Amino acid sequence: MVRAANAVRPRLARAMTAATLRTARLTEALRPLTERLPRPGTLGTWHYTAGAATAGLALAVGAVSVAGPWDADGQRTAERDRAVALERTGGADHGDSGTTAGAVRPAPSARAVLTGLGGADGPVTTRQAPSGAKPLEDVLQPLLDAPALGGGHAAAVVDVTTGKRLYGTDADKALAPASTTKIATAVAALSALGPDHRFTTRAVLEPDTRELVLVGGGDPTLTARPQGGGTSRSSEPGSGGDRASLRTLATDTAKALKGRGIRKITLSYDTTLFSGPALHRIGVNDNLAPVSALTADEGRTDGSTTGPAARVADPAADAAGKFAGFLKDAGITTTSPGPSKATTRARTLAAVSSPPLSAVVERMLTYSDNDIAETLARQTALASGEPASFDGGAKAVGAQLRRLGLPVSGAAFHDGSGLDRDDRLTADLLTALLVKAGDPARPGLRPVLTGLPVAGFTGTLTNRFADGAAGVVRAKTGTLTGVNTLAGTVVDQDGRLLAFAFLAHDTTNPLEAQSALDKTATALAACGCR
Repeated sequence: MVRAANAVRPRLARAMTAATLRTARLTEALRPLTERLPRPGTLGTWHYTAGAATAGLALAVGAVSVAGPWDADGQRTAERDRAVALERTGGADHGDSGTTAGAVRPAPSARAVLTGLGGADGPVTTRQAPSGAKPLEDVLQPLLDAPALGGGHAAAVVDVTTGKRLYGTDADKALAPASTTKIATAVAALSALGPDHRFTTRAVLEPDTRELVLVGGGDPTLTARPQGGGTSRSSEPGSGGDRASLRTLATDTAKALKGRGIRKITLSYDTTLFSGPALHRIGVNDNLAPVSALTADEGRTDGSTTGPAARVADPAADAAGKFAGFLKDAGITTTSPGPSKATTRARTLAAVSSPPLSAVVERMLTYSDNDIAETLARQTALASGEPASFDGGAKAVGAQLRRLGLPVSGAAFHDGSGLDRDDRLTADLLTALLVKAGDPARPGLRPVLTGLPVAGFTGTLTNRFADGAAGVVRAKTGTLTGVNTLAGTVVDQDGRLLAFAFLAHDTTNPLEAQSALDKTATALAACGCR
């Protein structure tokens, strides 16, 4: 691997320089890199790794230079960091995503992702596999039969441009999907709400009682922490902070109160947007806070932004307490906050809104964020006329997928995150979701593809594919005890954008199972198969 890394560094430097040029020149520069990738069987593993890493890095660096749903003030740095240091830690699903608390890095934008579709906005093109190509079954079946994949598996590979299934084994068999459930949640939320939808947190004043009520709007990205570049009042990407700030809300609220001559106020908080139990069936767990319409920083107690962490028992009370502290800093004295419900006569004094749903979905998929997933399931329920609960969210997600004409037979939803072991999805449904997200007629679903982690670069794939298709595979991971899944996209050696889903159950060693799935996806990337 040292030889491979040394071999690709000159090309990485050239790719980095190319990132400053126009997108058209980048596209032209990347073509020969992808064409030079070795064919299976012609070179050793490290040769393929070097070629794949070079092409992947070049594609990723190109993506950084293209405007996308994430901000451009330092957020799109993962691929540049990778060019400097080819080693990174973490990457386990529901675990350390390989990021630090102050350096969350999202996925690249759409253009490089959708090379096999002709670009994010370009025409859909299809290249046929050569007539002498090896059958895809002969390539994938031995890898999927690996003992590490446990008591059985289901798999499907589909050509995204045509919708044709190229490979399948038990593709209609419903298995526990773990976190690949989030792909379904993402499609459902985007379909129900639209990619530009935002979630708003408000501070309202009751005219009769002069009670100030902090009203939770179900924003899973609301933060009480200082944001880089100052406390921007805009949640637009690139504005100095990509999340709605509770501090900013308090500052604006204090100003409005002082304008009315109020410096002492009764403070309450309203979480009635959501209903049903707040605690997931798994109970108290570091992977998920109690689900509330009012939560700051996902109720995390350790300053982290991704992965497991101890959570506060009552996220709403915690957020309201922090809001009270910010009001005090701004010269407003409050009572100790308690639960309440804002009336229809309450007047909004100040409000802050989340980034657009497109960006929230990307973050959820890149970092396998369970808190976002459960909130989006509830928001989907509200948009669908269902109760904003675990059951209502599950029902709404299934209904949205049926409305899209997706193959939901055998599927069972019990949450939005995939933490529930009774969830069931098929490989057919997972690939159909990805194909639907790539449909040129449905650009609002595109964040489902752009949010997938990049192999070896971002999110839950940061520390995977070290010996394979780094930068070439994009996929959502799934890990529970005895369950390992991987579903995503890859551009194969013949330029076809393929959607794949691999689900394994009764696995006994998660690391070995992950490695087996990674090898299978790598073989798919290296294949020019019929």
